[in-house]
Amino acid sequence: MASALDPVLIRPFRGHRAAVTGVAFNADAAGLATSSLDRFLMVWKLKTQCRAYKFAGHMEAVTSVQFSPDGQLLASASQDRTVRLWIPCIHGESSVLKGHTASVRSVSFSHDGHFLVSSSNDKSIKIWSVHRQRLLFSLFQHTHWVRYAEFSPDGRLIASCSEDKSVKIWDTRNKTCIDSFLDYEGFANFVDFNPSGTCIASAGSNHTVKLWDIRMNKLLQHYKVHRAGVNCVSFHPSGNYLITASTDGTLKILDLLEGRLIYTLHGHKGPVFSVAFSKDGEKFASGGADAQVLLWKTNFDSFDYKEVLKHHIRRTHIDDPPHLLDIYPRSPHLHDEKLQSVEVNPTFDVTNTQTLDPPVIEISSSSSFSTLDDVSSEDLQYTPASVLAPSSKRKSENESESAVHNVDKPTGISPSLGNALEHIVEQLDVLTLTISILEQRLTLTEDKLKDCLENQKKMLLQGSQEE
Repeated sequence: MASALDPVLIRPFRGHRAAVTGVAFNADAAGLATSSLDRFLMVWKLKTQCRAYKFAGHMEAVTSVQFSPDGQLLASASQDRTVRLWIPCIHGESSVLKGHTASVRSVSFSHDGHFLVSSSNDKSIKIWSVHRQRLLFSLFQHTHWVRYAEFSPDGRLIASCSEDKSVKIWDTRNKTCIDSFLDYEGFANFVDFNPSGTCIASAGSNHTVKLWDIRMNKLLQHYKVHRAGVNCVSFHPSGNYLITASTDGTLKILDLLEGRLIYTLHGHKGPVFSVAFSKDGEKFASGGADAQVLLWKTNFDSFDYKEVLKHHIRRTHIDDPPHLLDIYPRSPHLHDEKLQSVEVNPTFDVTNTQTLDPPVIEISSSSSFSTLDDVSSEDLQYTPASVLAPSSKRKSENESESAVHNVDKPTGISPSLGNALEHIVEQLDVLTLTISILEQRLTLTEDKLKDCLENQKKMLLQGSQEE
């Protein structure tokens, strides 16, 4: 029986009509984005007044979703061969990035939010500039579909996995593959860097989870705790735990320092395709073939890891790799399911799973926010994507009202009050967007002023030397 310190299900979210392929928290864990085979993205507001926004734009299944580090943008990948950048507000503007020639499998931001990496069935990995919304370069060495690619915490490396049975590590500075890990028993569906960027975990189609030290090119741990393919893994922010999602319908939590399985979580009906911890580690979310999103409270980590997080951030910005101070798993042997783990089954452990689903607002994607008539080419070159909003091509108020409608209005509220509340929310979204634009442009002005002052200082110094 689960104790008070074991993970518990907070609530399920229902709104997608097909399998959930990706889950991602925003920076403050107040919002959750999900992607689905139903071609929609959804953003769930997790505050007490729960609300959900459904974004339409992709023409085929959405395979991956991620928030930018500052939460101002969403990136999504789709089987329609495109990557989209979204402003996650009620207007639903999105910009389309085209370059792949087959289904896009994954999308992931760099930790500074300046770059985006995507992987595809066209066997390539592509790196994009977020601010300029254009392709920077492509990486070709995989010989089969690339299932996932991700930046290291310091942005210098990219890890990718492919159905060619290899996991590759790439140097972003010289755009070359610097290492390759082969697994002849199967291929990796997913890879994830640990918080310090010294290890990667791979989720294997052959039911295994492997941890590799990328400094020593060494297999550190090898877990065989699932009874079917592992689809996704996520490191806890402390780096001490790893959560896994599998086709066997379970989530499992591994204690990496102890080298053992500690929790098996049930709740999904059918395969689990995605899982992710929030940035603070206090929550995690999972999505599966049952079209459900489950939100969980972590509970199990009694270790105070705030200092660890500060240490990771300090090191990833200053020290060159390898990071010799990192704590990596102590036991390099095979770990199987013989050690008894705690079973957590929401059917028995959670009483309140019948919470009403939040109202869902459907949002159709308006014209690309990269096309502007009232912004100069210089502004476009330097202005982040998050501030680009269509003005000349903005739909009329009536059209936007018809495009944005509440599908699931809460009961007990009069239609007039409901409409008034919706109008207030829309106006708040507009204000938020306007503030964001002003902040970004203020930053841009400050940067240009700083450059001007530096140039003036250099000119004065040069003049005094000439005299």
